[in-house]
Amino acid sequence: MNGNQIEGLIGMLFTLGILVLLVLPSVLGVVRDRRMDRQIREAAHPAPRAQSPRRTSPRIQAHRTVRPRM
Repeated sequence: MNGNQIEGLIGMLFTLGILVLLVLPSVLGVVRDRRMDRQIREAAHPAPRAQSPRRTSPRIQAHRTVRPRM
């Protein structure tokens, strides 16, 4: 590579770096908005949770108090 090619490569990399710095905040904002939208959708329509059996020892299970459902 001669000097002109190296200068061109440095110029291209510098331009690409500036472009990335300008676009990065927008991309991060879009990702954040999509995550918030997904959380709002899940809160509006909660998915049914699978009832999995609790794994506790019988001694602990016998001393558990039953709370009324509200």
